Amino acid sequence: MKVLHINQSDVVGGAAIAGTRLHQGLLSQGIDSYLLVGKAQTFSDRIAITPKKNRIEHKLRDYFAKPLGLTYLNILSSFNIPKSDIFKSADIINFHNLHTGYFNYLAIPSLTANKPAVWTLHDMWSFTGHCSYSYDCDRWKIGCGRCPYPQVYPKIQRDNTRIEWKLKDWTYSRSDLTIVTLSHWLTAQVKQSILKRFPIYHIPNGIDTTLYQPLDPDWCKQQLGLPKGKKVLMFGAASLQDSRKGGDLLLQALQKLPASLKSEIVLLTFGGGEDTIAQTVAMPAINLGYIDSDRLKAVAYSAADLFIFPTRADNLPLVLQESMACGTPMVSCKVGGVPDLVRPGVTGYLAIPEDPQDLSVGITQLLEDDTLREKMSQNCRKITLEEYSLELQVQRYIDLYSHLIQNFKYD
Repeated sequence: MKVLHINQSDVVGGAAIAGTRLHQGLLSQGIDSYLLVGKAQTFSDRIAITPKKNRIEHKLRDYFAKPLGLTYLNILSSFNIPKSDIFKSADIINFHNLHTGYFNYLAIPSLTANKPAVWTLHDMWSFTGHCSYSYDCDRWKIGCGRCPYPQVYPKIQRDNTRIEWKLKDWTYSRSDLTIVTLSHWLTAQVKQSILKRFPIYHIPNGIDTTLYQPLDPDWCKQQLGLPKGKKVLMFGAASLQDSRKGGDLLLQALQKLPASLKSEIVLLTFGGGEDTIAQTVAMPAINLGYIDSDRLKAVAYSAADLFIFPTRADNLPLVLQESMACGTPMVSCKVGGVPDLVRPGVTGYLAIPEDPQDLSVGITQLLEDDTLREKMSQNCRKITLEEYSLELQVQRYIDLYSHLIQNFKYD
């Protein structure tokens, strides 16, 4: 069995990391897996890069796609992918994120005409008129148009979301796909969308539980230069300035903590961009910057007493899975697929969305109850091993791939 994953990148972004982890897990089980990505930062004979956009494609972007708000329709090179050797030799295709400027979704019918194809959904973009997350808008159910969030990634200059929605619907009517969702929330969304015509499977991301495991917290704090005798709150995201991840909410929540508790806390953050939280909050703070080392991330999670993640919209956040695997309880918000991981009273505290006061209550409750936090830590590790191991995810994909290959009707 030879699997070809088509994704935005090999390591940049949550979908890229998740796709690469699946790829590596498949390799460990003897599956012939390859990546075809828009951007690559690692060197491997199993990673290829999609064709670079030529001058015509750049002009089409600048004078057609961007001004009209019809994202990625300028990328003509996607139609050449079926001619590549890496595509021809594949037994099955696994799409991941297709919306970062390297792929034209109108090419999906030609890519799925003669090969079985799985599409792993890392967000909502596949069934909306432009956005990766629609927040409180559900116009994607009726065809979009009159978009309330044109600035949401990928942002648009003109609201042609109804046209893009119709183009996606037309594309899917001519495609042969099997959909994989990561969370129960996204499964429910897909069943109400233009993708409901396809078979839908729920397979959560898996995590390497040997890389991400509980380490001695005192040793980890020492390695990171954290002060002794302090409670460690941790926050991390690919970009600390991403408003979707709620850094501003965390800042407000920390400011609402009792003064006696704030004096016992040190804030640990990781992620790209300027760390305005650490600069503003009135407590000791250490920023580790962007981390691409699994080992260093495991050390950081293990050093933390709580991982705080006040996200405004998410599917199945990798940082929460990583925190769980390291036995670190979590405080997050009841949005998207977060409740799959943050289970009230079991693995953490679920706050009301957009409510810094409730976030503060959750942080206070868990920091002041060492016994509860220790029980949650044990639950986090146990649930990770039972439900989110990489081995379990890989076996589910192998079973799905095998079923689709055996039952695909080739021309």
